[in-house]
Amino acid sequence: MSTQRPSYILFITDQQRADYLGCYGHPSLSTPHIDAMAAEGVRFERFYVAAPVCMPNRASLMTCRMPTSHGVRSLGIPLDMDQVTFVEVMRAAGYDTALIGKSHLQNVSNFPTQYERKPLREGFTPPPPELRDAIRSDLDSDEFQYERPGYWKNEDARSPSPFYGFDHYDCVLRHGTNTGGDYEQWLRRVAPDVLALRGRDQQFPHDYTVPQAVRTKLPEEYYSTTYIANQACEWLAGREDQDRPFFLMVSFPDPHHPFNPPGKYWDMYKPEDMEIPRAFTDEDWVMPDYIRLAEEARAEDPTLGQKMGYSLAVSAREAQEARALTCGMITMVDDAIGRVRAAADQAGLADDTVQIFTSDHGDHLGDHRLLFKGTEQYDTITHVPFIWSDPKGATGTLSDELGQTLDIGTTIMEHARIEAPDGMQGQPLSVAGGGGRQAAFIQYETQRPQKAFGQTPRAHTIIRDRWRLTLYRGKAQNELFDLDTDPDEMVNLWDHERFQEVKASLIEQLAELEIDVINSVPFPTSEA
Repeated sequence: MSTQRPSYILFITDQQRADYLGCYGHPSLSTPHIDAMAAEGVRFERFYVAAPVCMPNRASLMTCRMPTSHGVRSLGIPLDMDQVTFVEVMRAAGYDTALIGKSHLQNVSNFPTQYERKPLREGFTPPPPELRDAIRSDLDSDEFQYERPGYWKNEDARSPSPFYGFDHYDCVLRHGTNTGGDYEQWLRRVAPDVLALRGRDQQFPHDYTVPQAVRTKLPEEYYSTTYIANQACEWLAGREDQDRPFFLMVSFPDPHHPFNPPGKYWDMYKPEDMEIPRAFTDEDWVMPDYIRLAEEARAEDPTLGQKMGYSLAVSAREAQEARALTCGMITMVDDAIGRVRAAADQAGLADDTVQIFTSDHGDHLGDHRLLFKGTEQYDTITHVPFIWSDPKGATGTLSDELGQTLDIGTTIMEHARIEAPDGMQGQPLSVAGGGGRQAAFIQYETQRPQKAFGQTPRAHTIIRDRWRLTLYRGKAQNELFDLDTDPDEMVNLWDHERFQEVKASLIEQLAELEIDVINSVPFPTSEA
């Protein structure tokens, strides 16, 4: 294949922290195919999310903008069609575009909102419903229902096209073995009998106690990871005689909970071989109040975390179990990526295709005695892997350049020599001739009331040089960590007299970053 512009395959996983790959130093996890990408390209050591949960960060990936700019501040807010995605821009420039797997740009459940509106006051005239919010929106319209379970109840349902710039979209919804979308429709066609094997109630017996450990009866060949690899391989095979460049996103729902690696992947790693997090062994660690409250909540209700996936207190053994099962899920993803890479090579595409790997956020996995992710801004959920493997670029390179999720699309466009739209906030990385960032900037909001952080927590974080600083709305105990001397983030220096100048400098830079991401579009239509 020969094209004027390179093609791109972006592999993305869900809830995989940076240190859970062989090439990032994990002592026992086997990921030979992703490791090969790193050996053939550039591995970034300091790559961070724009938001540490799925929907806001995936919207930042697509729009190259921060959550407060694109509007997906929290889970439960679909990405408005008015937002321009970098995939649309590539499509307009002549690229064929495809997404196979998880999108999560729209709501994938019907859970009612938990966000608390301010109460209406007696004696005041309330605004009508259409004027209750300061911004008009129609996010419950039909164009935002394509990832809800109800849309897929019809056996003839198919993914829309184009979808946020993707001409081809094979949809995989949610996580675990109850995954829906085009994937479930495929199961109904090819193996309807296996549908009855899915779910927590149908699992094999096991002795794991960590919440959401599910030993699924679903065979490996019918698991969503396998389906995504199959579809991606088929799509690439169909491009063997094509001359147009392409952008393909291969998006896996794993290793996000539930912890349910199928078949041989369940027993591939043993809990007792997993490291016990330092928070369980360090007697000098001063536990933050929000972790103490999480432990109290878990003690009162041991069943917490069986359905929802917010930060949860766990025991040392549960942490080891979660780590072992996560490793099994990641190795299965790695095997799937190996198949897709081989398909690209077999179709004669590999020599002209940049292959990229990242994740949308991390998981505590027992660090600081927590599981899943939430308001806390620890490195375990904000720091993700990023690998750029360009057959015509550098090989075996380790980069300490600072980058973020919103920089991915901007870097791809810069590398493809496509002008980014005005108002996009991503910075091209050095692999495309850019210079990266001086500081990473992370925004978090949730609609879920949390006792430890206020009713609807917000947290804004800056990472610069050796420092991580986080401001929590309404919370007196903010955070400052020295990542050089304290990489595990065990000693909060916020009140330490010695570091007050550092704190002030970081707060000032955080304010500057907040100003920088205030919308610069649309431009004025006339002079006042």
